[in-house]
Order: sequence, then C-alpha cells, then structure tokens
Amino acid sequence: MSDNQHRWPVAETMAKVARTLHSSAPLDDALTSIAVAARDNIPGVDFAGISIVHRRGRIETVAASDPIVYVVDELQYELDEGPCVDAVKGMGFAAVNDLTTDARWPAYAPRAADLGVKSQLGIMLYQEERTLGGLNLYAECVDVLDEDTVQMAQLFAVHAATALGRALAHEQLNQSVATRQVIGQAIGIVMERYKLNDSGAFAFLVRVSQDGNIKLRDLAADLVGETARRHSASNQRDSAEPDLHISREAREVS
Repeated sequence: MSDNQHRWPVAETMAKVARTLHSSAPLDDALTSIAVAARDNIPGVDFAGISIVHRRGRIETVAASDPIVYVVDELQYELDEGPCVDAVKGMGFAAVNDLTTDARWPAYAPRAADLGVKSQLGIMLYQEERTLGGLNLYAECVDVLDEDTVQMAQLFAVHAATALGRALAHEQLNQSVATRQVIGQAIGIVMERYKLNDSGAFAFLVRVSQDGNIKLRDLAADLVGETARRHSASNQRDSAEPDLHISREAREVS
C-alpha cells in the first residue's frame, strides 16, 4: 500500500473522531471511539487506552479499546511505574520496544510481558500547562513501535486532550454555576434571618468566612445544608439557627 493509500483511511478516521468531539456524545463514548480508532489505525498497536489524572495525582483509566488495557493500566498505577506513569508524571513521553529486556521498570515489565504486552508507548495529554492524562498504547510483539507509530500517536493524543479539555471546561462551568447558586441561597438565608439587604448579607458571609478561615463556597454550602436539615427536623424549634459564631459586628453589616 502506498503512503497516499494509507493516509486516506487515517484522514477519514481522524475526521470522524473530530466530528465525535464536536457532537453531543458523552465523554466516555468520545474517548472510547478515540481509543478504538488509535488501536485500529496506529501501526503496530494492538490495544489502546486513555487515562486521566485527578487533582490529587491519582491516575484512572477512563476508556479502552480492549479489556486487557484496564488490567495493564491498573498494574502500573498499583506499582507506580511503567510508561503510562512516567508519561503523565512529567516525562511527557515514554516508549519501550521490548519489555522482556528493558530494565527501567523492574517490577512492572516482567508482569506486563506475562500478560502478553511486549511493547508500549505512553504520551501525556495536556492543555496549556495542565496535565490531563495519558494515551496508552500496547503491542503484543517486540520492536513494532517506530517513528510512524509515534507521529500517529501524537495526532490521536491531540484529539484525546481536546476531548478531556472540553469536559474539564464543562465541569468547571457547572461547578461555577453550582457555586453561584449555593452562595445565592446562603445570601437569601442571611437576608431573611438578619434582615439585611443582599449586599449586607454577602458582606456578612465574607466576614464570617474570613474570621473562620473557611472558603466562602464551603461556608455557604454548610449554611444551606444545615438550614435544610433544621427545617426538616420536626423536633427543632422554627427559630433555631445554625451556629456560625456570628459576631455582633457581623449582624450590623448593612
């Protein structure tokens, strides 16, 4: 097959992946389609998966072309070593063409080889300066990952990072909306309880937040939650108030 004959199916595949990213398809479906397309189109690759990095550093596989990917990925997370781990923890890129002889991952390599994985490539997924996760590619044979493999993998990595970035932005937007809503509810509670206007109620919450060294959104969530619990408790007096350690000065904010 000529280069042009090879490139046309790949170009069509990448176009399909791009359309999936711009559709309303769930994130899981979009990432799985990328993993399957990577397996089917990247030279030498037999299995592919996509992992994400949570805020506290925990790595989790969220999409895979084949069940074995979850097994091999989890092995790396458990041992805290392997191309996938190295790629997402700062190297950006890690490749091995023979896990039976490579000494970089003494605990992981022999166990992966026993599972049938002989070659592997890990590529960090990132946007701007934030690490989002990794694209993990596996092969059942040695010496099958070459320059073409890497170049193709980088294309798929861009699409995977785009999907994760869009999901992250959507999540942050939802969190922002939810935060504004709960703060608004807390302001309403304070306005009613202490006969303040909206500006005074907000200033009151800010002061309590600063005095208690607690984030405003957390304070608001606590107030809303405790108020709801008190209203639902039949054995509580209607006049009972959440203990927010309110000072006289805070009550007088207007």
